[in-house]
Amino acid sequence: MAEKVTTISFERGNPSLDSFPVAQIKECATAILDSDSDTILQYGPVAGYPPLRTIIGSWYGVGPDEVLASNGSLQLLDFLATLLLRPSDTVFVDEPVYDRTLTILRRHQANIVGVPVREDGPDLKVLADKLRQGAPKFFCTIPDFQNPTGVTASLAKREEMVHLAEKHGFWIVEDSPYRLMRYRGTDVPMMQTLNPGRVIHLSSFTKTLCPGLRVGYMVAPANMVKALGDIVVNTYVSPGFLAQGTAYEFCRRGWFEPNVEKLRDLYRPKLASVAAALCTHLPQAQWPEPDGGYFVGLALPEGTSTADLRERGRKVGLGLSDGRGFFPAGGGDRFLRLAFPALTVAEIEEGISRLAQLLAGT
Repeated sequence: MAEKVTTISFERGNPSLDSFPVAQIKECATAILDSDSDTILQYGPVAGYPPLRTIIGSWYGVGPDEVLASNGSLQLLDFLATLLLRPSDTVFVDEPVYDRTLTILRRHQANIVGVPVREDGPDLKVLADKLRQGAPKFFCTIPDFQNPTGVTASLAKREEMVHLAEKHGFWIVEDSPYRLMRYRGTDVPMMQTLNPGRVIHLSSFTKTLCPGLRVGYMVAPANMVKALGDIVVNTYVSPGFLAQGTAYEFCRRGWFEPNVEKLRDLYRPKLASVAAALCTHLPQAQWPEPDGGYFVGLALPEGTSTADLRERGRKVGLGLSDGRGFFPAGGGDRFLRLAFPALTVAEIEEGISRLAQLLAGT
């Protein structure tokens, strides 16, 4: 009987199971219930658990009235779209872009316009050309270790994007869930620090703690946080304070920064193994080598179809994403996103070897 092949999946950006600080999360949940159960178990402020908002605000140099905590950053993007958009309003996005971002914007019937992502961030010439046709309500971009390409926007491009937002009167939605997952190199300043009055910053504890807590947050002008209040309260009445309180306790104890360092040490060799395996097995592919994050985006050789690769990949135990899903208006036939954190170094090597065999038709 033939030996069953173990499936190796590059499809989803899941954290590694051994990254979760289970014992510490248990301790924090118990501690916050012991110290503040009257608040944690009751209805409360729609903007989120006040002590957590205060801590987050201190990271960004703002007060808690400029922080909104919610059930992950995707929900905050949905709230923003509800507040800012009407059907057919224009929104600019990275191209390619995180597919769930497209799902949310399509649900709000937005006119979605892609700005191509180059090796140092969005193409500013294309951005300027599109602005001459009209400004969007906002430009949604992932400047740090972009999903799905892995690219980080340069400081010069961030400064110019903020300048254009000020000049043309649109918002920048800076989606930064991967920012702290830097494995080498130097941080680039956030756009939020370049112009807090024009940039809405989104992030979460999904990649730095765990997805299961469902704690995301927005940093935005206080009047916007207040305006979102009615949408929030009409969605879920009151936030999930037990999860937010647990995240707060984790941060209050000084465990957050050491946990981030642990994650960097865990994922750094995995990204290095992706690069090594691609150089060995797929030298014909084009890809910008990231300095962090969860993804490496590949441009596969001419004549390749990721839809076909996915189908053939299933037969050899290889899970692949459909590159077309990351493009707002068609394209992506040769684009492939590799998500690596949930895999071991050995699985990464074997998975990319299988991919190369598929491409070679063997």
